[in-house]
Amino acid sequence: MKITARELNRATLGRQLLLQREPLTVGDAVRRIVALQAQQPASPYLALWNRLTGFAPADLYAAFADDTLVKATLLRITLHAVHRDDLRMVRDAMRPTLYASRLGARFAAAGLTPEDAARLEPGLLEFARRPRSNTEMKSWLGQRVGVERQEGAWWGLRAYAPLVHVPTGGPWSFGTSPSYVAAPEGGFSGESERGTEQALGDLILRYLKAFGPATVADAAQFALVRRARVRTALAALGDAVERLDGPDGTVLHDVPGAPRPPADTPAPPRLMAMWDSVLLAHADRGRVIPPDYRRLVTRVNGDVLPTLLVDGQVAGVWRPAEGGGIEAMAFHDLPPEAWDGLAEEARSLTALLADRESRVYSRYAHWWAKLPAGQVRVLPA
Repeated sequence: MKITARELNRATLGRQLLLQREPLTVGDAVRRIVALQAQQPASPYLALWNRLTGFAPADLYAAFADDTLVKATLLRITLHAVHRDDLRMVRDAMRPTLYASRLGARFAAAGLTPEDAARLEPGLLEFARRPRSNTEMKSWLGQRVGVERQEGAWWGLRAYAPLVHVPTGGPWSFGTSPSYVAAPEGGFSGESERGTEQALGDLILRYLKAFGPATVADAAQFALVRRARVRTALAALGDAVERLDGPDGTVLHDVPGAPRPPADTPAPPRLMAMWDSVLLAHADRGRVIPPDYRRLVTRVNGDVLPTLLVDGQVAGVWRPAEGGGIEAMAFHDLPPEAWDGLAEEARSLTALLADRESRVYSRYAHWWAKLPAGQVRVLPA
């Protein structure tokens, strides 16, 4: 079976709830789309506003408060929010990546070893039975490894150890000063390699349902795991996955029976959050980001800007306007109906932001002046 680039785009958008908003609870929505990129506290809210009918920010706030959703360092070693029932699966699948990335570098440079991590982890988790700040965690470690090594120890363990972020209030549930607590299901100790690979297989199936069809490289990029592990996991899944012929002869994998909308399925305009997962979940980001625009929306420091999605593709960027509303810059000429659709989205987004943070993402405004000239309008006016 063959699938075109446009059909691939529509399949992913449909599974990511971006072809039409759906009436789901926030918990069910996050399970459907696997995870919310949560590097910036506002982004999970904007991600669900883009995907759910009648989205109420209070529902997401409540889901974080009662641990229906938990925020931790997970996919691509960045902050994500996942359903609590999926936390163990995602973290177990990520274990080799977290081990390699966080128990080396600054952790190792501090003179610490993986054996030290195993020794320190149980006590750290016991200490984190109630919320602890960065300062408290470093102080606890300093008493055990020495003050000169506490920074490196905490740098490694805050991502490697099973810790989740505690909501601290504010407009978006989490502020700029994190607070940590031990994850409810415990630590990594005693986990088998077989269990880790089973978790990766489960994660790949969920990934394909939410972002597929996809290549081996795409799945590896999504979680930031080695491609060899993905190939092994796909082979073990057997008939649970099928192969497709993608654009330019690429080999794609998918879940049998997963929806693949026709190429001419309408894709309504959207004002996407910073770091939205649909922009980051594939090695070939041309599925959603035209190649000429990738360097414009993905900055050299890793920031992924708030984008305009038009006909299923990134067409520009947006930011809150000084006098209210949304300032949108299109990288190419857009037809009137696209601007009308963006204006309607801007009206809804402005209302959402008004009650929480009208100047959302303002700390990243410096990138606007570095973009090439484009069509600029203040919406919804």
